[in-house]
Amino acid sequence: MTDRAETWGATIATATERQTPENLSDLLVRLARTRDRKVTIRDIAIALQDRSFGAFLLVFALPNLVPLPPGSTFILGLPLVFVAWQMTASPGGRVFFPSRVGDYGVQPETFEAIVNRLVPWMRWAEKLVVPRFWLFESRFAERLIGLLALILAIVVFLPIPLGNWPPAFALAVLGFAHSQRDGLGVIAGCVIGLASLLVAGFVVYTACAVIMLVV
Repeated sequence: MTDRAETWGATIATATERQTPENLSDLLVRLARTRDRKVTIRDIAIALQDRSFGAFLLVFALPNLVPLPPGSTFILGLPLVFVAWQMTASPGGRVFFPSRVGDYGVQPETFEAIVNRLVPWMRWAEKLVVPRFWLFESRFAERLIGLLALILAIVVFLPIPLGNWPPAFALAVLGFAHSQRDGLGVIAGCVIGLASLLVAGFVVYTACAVIMLVV
């Protein structure tokens, strides 16, 4: 009877931990305590595990929200496509990088300095994006989110005037909400993403119509 009670208690604890995962800010602070070697991209992906899809979507979406010269999305959009594709097609539960990319790292002191700059902003955001209504535990549900993320990432990658920012913003919302296990945030990100696809489609349609009139 005691063994059954302990097993049941462990199951409840595991489920609770899944529903209320460690905040990204706390995870990064813990990772920043590494002192014996460089902190690599692979280290971060392993530490994040099944939340690495959302976290890396956020990381690679943010540069696309900054005004940049035309053509920059050809470079900045590629990592988004890579992560979103893995979220859709990868048999594993986290992002896997090629050795050359995964082995890239920074010195512990540099990583700690970066984390110290990011953490105050992340903790402010974590007050708004919290674990709740998480309905996407299965890999199938995650693949569906990844499919939408892949479409949005491709739109970000394409040279669509004024059409890249909305899907990049949607990916940032989707990625952060996914990494925080915020079901409402994921739904909001999906809604923003679908709306951004409509905006991008309207821009392309209008441009084609103008070209046809001119020609």
